[in-house]
Amino acid sequence: MTVDTKKTVTVFGGAGFLGRYVVRALARRGYRIRVACRRPDLAYHLQPNGNMGQIMPVQANLRYRWSVDRAVQDADHVINLVGILAEGGRQSFDAVHAEGARAVAEAARAVGAPLTHLSAIGADANSQSGYARTKADGEAAVFETLPGAFVLRPSVLFGPEDQFFNRFAGMARTSPVLPLVGGGTTRFQPVHVGDVAEAVAGTVDGVVAGGRIYELGGPEILTFREMMETMLRVIDRKRRFVSLPFGVAGTLSKILQYLPGAPLTPDQVVQLQNDNVVSEAALAEGRTFAAFGIAPRTLDAVLPTYLVRFRPLGQFTKGGPLADETVDREIA
Repeated sequence: MTVDTKKTVTVFGGAGFLGRYVVRALARRGYRIRVACRRPDLAYHLQPNGNMGQIMPVQANLRYRWSVDRAVQDADHVINLVGILAEGGRQSFDAVHAEGARAVAEAARAVGAPLTHLSAIGADANSQSGYARTKADGEAAVFETLPGAFVLRPSVLFGPEDQFFNRFAGMARTSPVLPLVGGGTTRFQPVHVGDVAEAVAGTVDGVVAGGRIYELGGPEILTFREMMETMLRVIDRKRRFVSLPFGVAGTLSKILQYLPGAPLTPDQVVQLQNDNVVSEAALAEGRTFAAFGIAPRTLDAVLPTYLVRFRPLGQFTKGGPLADETVDREIA
């Protein structure tokens, strides 16, 4: 396959966690990249990933349509990675996931550019979770505007800058216990951020067909507890697990949502009541990493490369705590 290096790709949310990997993947292919974000000054760290003038940060806010239109002007492909995990101020789920998605799709249509839209596994128009419901609303708005769009739904992302394993590893370094909402039985299919970025770049390359939803999960299906056990093994620490029934977690989250970083919100408690794995339909129809020819990486292959800093000082052995050495407690 020949890549058209003269293509200009506008990436909304290109300065974020996934965005920096998408920009890197596009730059390696020789595309010209316009990184559209609210704070362009926070995107200048991306420029060393490309050649002189290849990566250009521009200011854009999905709430202001004129800035979206300006960011996609003359673009050959548009990518929307913008999403939020918790609401705050004017950054509501509806404004970002639904109305924002429609604005980007309409702007892309106006310049005749294909669109790649990042959604999430669990997107459901009938969900009680505002996050999941508006993700589905965003998908609907995208396909209504551009029927040939590419929609990607990843499971929980992991990588050096993630806010999942890093957060819990940091907690394990200082706290003797780790909480398991709902007993930690919710299943996930953790996926490496670099693998998802390659899939996003693959849509620009034209390796898959548009007008479809692709579900991207890693090679392992693990419960929340199993992910915590894996993390503890990697950082060589033993910690107790405290089970928080959903009712208790929901009450506690009403307070925690107002703390810096919103460690747990009521909406997240609702989300945790449903598994976050690739659907049987997507597997049967080949709407997975297989369509991109990507073999996703495992947690064991990647976590040790960036969680090593959470290991006890002087601990350099490869071993770690055994899963059956943990102690369970439950808060009724």
